[in-house]
Amino acid sequence: MLHIEWWHHPAYGYMSQLSAADFAWEHLRRDDEYRQDCQTLALASRQSAHQLESFAQRWGLLFPE
Repeated sequence: MLHIEWWHHPAYGYMSQLSAADFAWEHLRRDDEYRQDCQTLALASRQSAHQLESFAQRWGLLFPE
């Protein structure tokens, strides 16, 4: 994970305007474990419903039906 003081960086000023969901995504997409899980899932030739459900539950994700 990046270890910078983002709250002091001018490029991150927009963060204070984000919704809770958008802020959560900004955090999640920088998480090394999430990125590794995502890559593992993407590289699988087929994803089972169980794999997708486990991934979603682990990371607190909701997908539209």
